[in-house]
Amino acid sequence: MSSYVGVLVSDPWLQSQFTQVELRNLKSKFVSTKTRSGRVTVKDLPPFLANLKDFSGTFVENEIKTILDESYPNRHEEVEFETFLLAFLAVQSRKGGSKGATSFLKTSTTTFHRAISESEKASYISHINNYLREDPLWNSYIPINPATDALFDIVKDGVILCKLINAAVPGTIDERAINMKKELNPWERTENLSLCLNSAKAIGCTVVNIGTQDIAEGTPHLVLGLIFQIIKIQLLSDLNLKKTPQLVELAEDNQDVEELVGLAPEKILLKWMNFHLKKAGYEKQVTNFSSDIKDGEAYAYLLNALAPEHSTHVTLETKDPSERAKKVLEQAEKLDCKRYLSPEDIVEGSANLNLAFVAQLFQHRNGLSEESSNPPVSFAEMITEDDETSQEERCFRLWLNSLGAATYVDNVFEDVRNGWVLLEVLDKVSPSSVNWKHANKPPIEILFKKVENCNQVIKIGKELRLSLVNVAGNDIVQGNKKFILGEIALMKDHSVFHTVLMRYTMLQTLNSLKSHWQGKEITETDILNWANRKVKKMGRTSQAVSFKDKNLSNGIFFLELLSAVEPRVVDWGLVTKGRTEEEKMLNATYIISVARKLGCSIFLLPEDIIEVYQKMMLILAASIMNWSLQQQSDTESWVSDDCDVSSLTEEISILSIDDGSSDAQNDEDVK
Repeated sequence: MSSYVGVLVSDPWLQSQFTQVELRNLKSKFVSTKTRSGRVTVKDLPPFLANLKDFSGTFVENEIKTILDESYPNRHEEVEFETFLLAFLAVQSRKGGSKGATSFLKTSTTTFHRAISESEKASYISHINNYLREDPLWNSYIPINPATDALFDIVKDGVILCKLINAAVPGTIDERAINMKKELNPWERTENLSLCLNSAKAIGCTVVNIGTQDIAEGTPHLVLGLIFQIIKIQLLSDLNLKKTPQLVELAEDNQDVEELVGLAPEKILLKWMNFHLKKAGYEKQVTNFSSDIKDGEAYAYLLNALAPEHSTHVTLETKDPSERAKKVLEQAEKLDCKRYLSPEDIVEGSANLNLAFVAQLFQHRNGLSEESSNPPVSFAEMITEDDETSQEERCFRLWLNSLGAATYVDNVFEDVRNGWVLLEVLDKVSPSSVNWKHANKPPIEILFKKVENCNQVIKIGKELRLSLVNVAGNDIVQGNKKFILGEIALMKDHSVFHTVLMRYTMLQTLNSLKSHWQGKEITETDILNWANRKVKKMGRTSQAVSFKDKNLSNGIFFLELLSAVEPRVVDWGLVTKGRTEEEKMLNATYIISVARKLGCSIFLLPEDIIEVYQKMMLILAASIMNWSLQQQSDTESWVSDDCDVSSLTEEISILSIDDGSSDAQNDEDVK
C-alpha cells in the first residue's frame, strides 16, 4: 500500500475539486514555472493555462486572459499555487467541465473572497419564484427581489431550501417534520438546515464542505451552489428512458439504446440537442453548454427545428452575436422558455444557465415523435430491472456522490466500469491507498488499461480485508450487475462495490461509537440491544427481535427510538398506528425526515422501512445511536453484563452482512 501523503490544499472545498493525480500534475507544472521565472504573476497565467492539455484546442491565450481579467485585474500580482488552482477552475467553468466553478476565489496576499454571478442569482431566484409562488407559506416573501440579497437572508432558516428540494424530487422531505413557525429558535433552525443538507445528499447533491452554519450565515457562493444543484436535478429529471421513452428515437439500433440507458442526463440532453441540430442542417457538433453555443447559431437552428411555426431566418442572418442572442430569446419566449437566460449569458457561455435553458426547452417541447413512446418489447426488457437491483443501485450511487469525489456518478453499472471512480472512492475511504502513478485517467479507450485500474481496485480491496474471493478486475469492466451490487436475484456473493459501501458507512459510524464500549468492537446485536433498551427505558412497549423483524414495518419502533434519544423531535399527533399500507408509508416518510433533521445522513427510502430491508434498518439504527451518543457530554454506562461484544468482530470488520443474519436472541454469527 502506498504511503504517499499527496498534495494538500488549505481550503477543503478547493481540495475536493481535484483528484490527487490532477493536483500532483498541476503542482509539478506550477513549481517548474516558478523555479524557472522566480515568481508567477497573473500575467503569466494565460500562456501557462493555454498550454495545458485540459484547455489545448479549447481556448487560446487571449480568451483565457479575458476570463481571468474579470477577477484578477492586477496583472502584476504574484500568484501562489492555490490561486493558480482557482484560476484553473475559473477557466474550466467556461469550458463546461465537470468541476467548473461559476464562483471562485479572488485573492490578495492573505484574504480570500468568493465572487458570485449576479446573473445566476437572478435566474435561480426566478426559478424559486415560479415554483413556490403557489405555496401559501411564502406569500409574504414571493416574489424575491433578485436585485437585492434578500435570498441569502430567506434561506437562513432552511424552510425554503426544504421546499425547493421537494419541488425537485417530490416526497423527499415529509413537510410535517419541518419547523415552520414564524419565530424559530437556533436549535429549530439547525434542525431545518440539517434536514435540508441531508435530504439534498439523498437526492444526489454534493454537499461536501457545506455545513449548517454556512447556510445559517447566508454564505452566498455556497447557497447558490446548493440551489443550482437542486434546480439541475429538477430540470434533468425527465432525461431518462423510463420517464421519457420517446428518447429511444435518438438511438439507431439496440446497441445505441443500451448506451443511452447508461448516459448521464446532461449527456442525454446534449445528444437530444445534436439530434435535432443534425436534422435541421447544422453541421457542427455541440459538446458543451458553454463555448460551443456562444455564437447563438446552434440555438437558432434548434428553435427552428422545435418550433417551425415560429421559424425565422432573421436570427441566422444576424451577424452580431449579442443581437443574435437577443433574437434567440425572443423566439424562445414564444415557447415560454426565457426564464434562465439573458443574451449576455449566451455570449459569455455561462455553462450552468445554458444547461438550464436547454433543459427547459426539452421540458416544453422535446420534438420527439409520439410513436417512440411505445418502444418494442426488446427495448422495454432492456430498461427493466428488478426492484432490488434498482434499490441497491440508487443507494450505492447516492452514497458515492456524497463522498465528494471529483467524478459524479449518474449510473453505477456504467460509470464504474473503467475503475477510475472506484479508485477515487477508495482514496476517500482509505487515504493514500491508491497508487496514482499506476492509474489510468479517463477517457480510456484501451480495454487493458481499464482492467489495470480495476485490478488495482481489487488489490486495495483485499488489503482493506474486503470479502473478494474469486473476483477479478474484469468483472467490473464487464459491468457484471451480480458482482457490482451483490445479492441480486437471490445471489449471496458480496461485491467490492457493495462491500466498500457497507464497510465505509458502517465502520465510520461504528468506530465513532467505540469509545463508549471501552474500545471494544460493536456488533449488530449490540446496536439492536442498545435500541431496545433506549425504547424500554422511556416506558414504551415496542421491541425489535432483529433488524429483519417484520413488525418494524409499521415504523412505531423507530419513532419511539427517535423520541427516546430526543423527546421533542417526534410529534406523536402526526404518527399513525401503521396498520394499513398508507399508514405505514406516512410513518416511514416521517421517520426518515426526523432522522435527517437530527443530523443522520441516510439514503434509505420509505419502502426500505415498510419492506424491512435489513441492511437499511441496521444503518438507520446505527446512525440514530451515533447521534445520541455524540450528544452526551459524559460516557453513559449502558453496556449490560449480558451483551456479547466480541462475537461478530471479524464479520463486522469486513461487513459481510446479508439478509440471513441471526436475530438478537442468539449468538450465531452474521454471515
